[in-house]
Amino acid sequence: MYMIKYILKRLGLMIMTFLIIFVVCFVLIKMLPIVIDVSIGKDADIAYATIKARGYYDPIPVQLVNYIKRIFQGDFGVSVNHPEYRNSPVWDVFVEKLPPTVLINVYSTIFSVPLGIALGIFAALKKNKWQDHVISTGVMIFISVPGLVTAFLVQYVFCFLLGLFPLYMKAGFDYFTWPMFKSMMPAVIAMSFGSIAGYARFTRAELTEVLTSDFMLLARTKGLTRRQATVHHALRNAMVPIFPSIVGEFVSVLSGSLIIEKIFSIPGVGGLYLDSITYQDYDFFMLLSSFYILIGLFAAIFIDLSYGIIDPRIRMGVK
Repeated sequence: MYMIKYILKRLGLMIMTFLIIFVVCFVLIKMLPIVIDVSIGKDADIAYATIKARGYYDPIPVQLVNYIKRIFQGDFGVSVNHPEYRNSPVWDVFVEKLPPTVLINVYSTIFSVPLGIALGIFAALKKNKWQDHVISTGVMIFISVPGLVTAFLVQYVFCFLLGLFPLYMKAGFDYFTWPMFKSMMPAVIAMSFGSIAGYARFTRAELTEVLTSDFMLLARTKGLTRRQATVHHALRNAMVPIFPSIVGEFVSVLSGSLIIEKIFSIPGVGGLYLDSITYQDYDFFMLLSSFYILIGLFAAIFIDLSYGIIDPRIRMGVK
């Protein structure tokens, strides 16, 4: 009962937060002047007609009400400024662009989570030894280096010097074929370095603290070997804060893939989001902003609920 009340309360707060951010984004983007590239000829006339027909010159409160009404009717707007998708429904383009973004982030998570946690466990078990120092040094390097630099290094080493992968993602919609998977790997590797380093640092810190706890000493005095105490007691307690961080890391990677998608020519929503800002395409900007806002809000709720799933002693909503 407490959990149901807590979930309903969080959902209510999530909806309120989303609406506030949604309105702020809408007002700010609508305060910018409407700019149409007149060099496109007849397309410019069509764009002006579309803008006028959809009430883009109305007062901002009127535009907001009309926009929300159209959303409930399944109309998320049309592109007026993007040269590639001009006069196309933004929802159809969004659905087309979503799979590459989701796939590279899922592949990155699958690759980085086990490797990062394994390195963190190994570093904790070898605390203050040369293995720990090597892993900790590598972790600090990859956490400190911006993802943009890592992406260029991946392109230079894996694509140019070694020739293991193509420089850019393969065109097409055959997302689950080997050539397409291979072309995604440079972007996946570039996004994984920072995640692996983050998981390794966090896991090492949590497991090191647990291994020095009093209950671990008690477990050893009762006859458990170091391996048994670590596997059955230390890892379980250390995973309580680690597992929710995986969800948070996935969201941060999804948000951070905006630049990575541009560098590796991933035809996903990240590049589309940047283009919507560059071309001041209002409907694209609002749809994609709502997408990223909802991801962050749902992830926050899932992180809180996951604590109770991992550790039954934790009950969210209980006073």
